[in-house]
Amino acid sequence: MPNAKGTKNLKPPNPMWKYMGLGENFRPRVPSRNWMIFLTITGTFTAAVIYDKREKRRAQRKWCKLVEHIGKEPLGRQEMPRKLTVFLEGPPSDGLRAAQDHYKEYVKPILVASGLDWDFIQGRKEGDVRAELAEKIRNSRTPPEQRTEESVVEEVRRRSGIKEFDGVRGDIVIGRHTWKEYVRGLHEGWLGPLTEPPKPSQEKTADEINTTEKQLDSITEQTSGLSSNSTTEEDANSPTNRALPPTEPESKPEEKPTKPPQPAPFITTSEYQSAAMPPDLPSELDPSTPISFPHILGFLNTPRRLYRFLNRRVLADQIGRETAAIILATYRPYHSTTTPLTATSFSSDDAEESPRSKDHDTAQTAEQQTALFEEEKEWHKSVRVRVEGEPERTWLEPVVLDPRISSRMRRFELTAEDEARARSIVVPEAEVEGWIKGGLRSLGKMGLQAVGLGKKEKVSRGADEEVLE
Repeated sequence: MPNAKGTKNLKPPNPMWKYMGLGENFRPRVPSRNWMIFLTITGTFTAAVIYDKREKRRAQRKWCKLVEHIGKEPLGRQEMPRKLTVFLEGPPSDGLRAAQDHYKEYVKPILVASGLDWDFIQGRKEGDVRAELAEKIRNSRTPPEQRTEESVVEEVRRRSGIKEFDGVRGDIVIGRHTWKEYVRGLHEGWLGPLTEPPKPSQEKTADEINTTEKQLDSITEQTSGLSSNSTTEEDANSPTNRALPPTEPESKPEEKPTKPPQPAPFITTSEYQSAAMPPDLPSELDPSTPISFPHILGFLNTPRRLYRFLNRRVLADQIGRETAAIILATYRPYHSTTTPLTATSFSSDDAEESPRSKDHDTAQTAEQQTALFEEEKEWHKSVRVRVEGEPERTWLEPVVLDPRISSRMRRFELTAEDEARARSIVVPEAEVEGWIKGGLRSLGKMGLQAVGLGKKEKVSRGADEEVLE
């Protein structure tokens, strides 16, 4: 007797699979073990990326809403808006593009929401920001009649009656490497001389230079006369030169001019104490804030880089808070820390390669010295290699402060009222959702409105009221 339970009548497959080209015997089934592992890993990673991106946008929208009222304040026709200064420089062992992308992703959205104006001081290699900031300060200290052509714009505005912004400006410094050059440039600009000091090779007197030039001219005249006589006799006697036609000199390809290196600092850190304080030094310098710029390279650091990629919302919230404090213009003096840090945060192997590292192993106690100190540990080892006899390396030297400058520096910080107001801000889901969820949401609203179940919103426009369905 045949087993009735063993023979199960299977339903014929759906003809849809045949029309799709999957065959007549195709039947949907649960994925295999390998496919389940693959889909689980890829799905988990995709969900983590989407969640982090949404929460990062939510954090940025919160700080944008905190400062967007500043962009709505009226501005007079003859008034200039408040302008900030953004300091950018390529991180160690990388280019300027990495710093620009970091600024565009975390800092720029809050600045755009505030409606403020800003200017850039950018550097592609070590020393660019320091030299440009020091030159800017020296130019401001120079008397008006001796300034460069850059003051022409200010002169035109003054004649037109346009008033400059009278209030707190502010500096945004991105990264520990840029912060070191920023502090160094402040000291060089305010404590250093207005003109470049003479170099040791340029200390010769005018008489010595004239005598050497005369000796060189006489030697070149004698050698040129002898060489011309000998060459004319040889050319006349050689038959090959008489037979060959004159040839044109070969044109050498034009070489691309290289960018000149930045000038050396006008003052060293050891000369800070002996430098005279300028009479035009203000009682308070423009407030500043160092912005975190975590940047690590190397294949072995892939797990750490992946962890940071999946937690960008934390960095966005931190940078958004600091940028909002800059925009709201609330600041305080820099203070000293309770736990001193050593200036050299490198390993012992690197210390052996640096002959001057032991001389600069000093304690860093001020807040300007310890700001973003943990970023130095992630710099590539190629940046830490010193060459004996090389000029000053701002990135490898400790941050040296002069009390006359450090006491006048200020740092932006949010007040308790602004912190409470930021916590009370609720960002709606419609402002942070992606284009897929947003498209589905708008499609659903359109369907409900077509059926007649959509909500009616009243928007007042003057004396009239228009009902939007």
